[in-house]
Amino acid sequence: MTCLAGGRPQGGVLRGPDLLGYVGIEAVLDQMRRKTMKAGFEFNIMVVGQSGLGKSTLVNTLFKSKVSRKSCSPNYEEKISKTVQLQSVSHVIEEKGVRMKLTVIDTPGFGDQINNDRCWEPVLKHVNEQYEKYLKEELRVNRQRKIPDTRVHCCIYFLPASGHWLRPIDVEFMKRLGKIVSIVPVIAKADTLTLEERTEFKQRIRQDLVANGIQVYPQKENDEDAEERLLNNTIRESIPFAVVGTDREHQVNGHRVLGRKTKWGIVEVENVAHCEFANLRDLLIRSHLEDLKQVTHDVHYETYRVQRLTAGAVHQGGPNGSDLESHL
Repeated sequence: MTCLAGGRPQGGVLRGPDLLGYVGIEAVLDQMRRKTMKAGFEFNIMVVGQSGLGKSTLVNTLFKSKVSRKSCSPNYEEKISKTVQLQSVSHVIEEKGVRMKLTVIDTPGFGDQINNDRCWEPVLKHVNEQYEKYLKEELRVNRQRKIPDTRVHCCIYFLPASGHWLRPIDVEFMKRLGKIVSIVPVIAKADTLTLEERTEFKQRIRQDLVANGIQVYPQKENDEDAEERLLNNTIRESIPFAVVGTDREHQVNGHRVLGRKTKWGIVEVENVAHCEFANLRDLLIRSHLEDLKQVTHDVHYETYRVQRLTAGAVHQGGPNGSDLESHL
């Protein structure tokens, strides 16, 4: 082992007591925080499920804002599309000096037809198109300092509260999409199930996911350490999240709470004894938002990038897509 002049082994880890004085390395965290707050960040979330499952309401509840496409259109009228047509809306949300550009991609028409054969293809196409757009920008000779990120960081897949097994459309969609984007399945309008029915339904779905080889977030192979594995195991045991969404407040014991009023009482959305909305929100925003973005870049996008570059030339995305970029 090679030693330095002071007798310390070269390549060892020097910690506080070993240093001759305060260096200030921890200030790097403050620098990173300031830069992030100035620049802001992007988060793109896709919601998939048939009409009437409360997708827009849940997204509004998650971000406590009117962020869904319905909320942005005062004269919006629900129409069942003959085909799946993706629609997106973006907002800048600011909280305590932190700015986030949130884009919500909705999928009206998904699962609403008598024949839903291959209805997942427009969704796959959209996800891959965003990877392609990012790849073309990366390969430019004169690329932007910060590449706009339109890649889908998370897909929330809404399951109807049937109490049965996964439907064929659920299996086919998640098998395909789970390979290219992080999927978080949820049971929509879970207050229509009793607690016993909800527990049994969640167990059946987990069995179906394993039996069909469906990958949902967070995946075990992406756990980085024992602490993260412990946290993610708890999340995996809760999937799919049984959720309820609402933008209405009610008075409960002298406090204003978000909830749904039923003839049996108030279903409190943020009360974990009533539903698992709070667990979903914590996963998407408070504990795993950055990890969702990292998995998108390091796993899903990287897989796409390698496949495209291995296959051959990639168009450099000019106005007509005529220039060809076949090298890094």
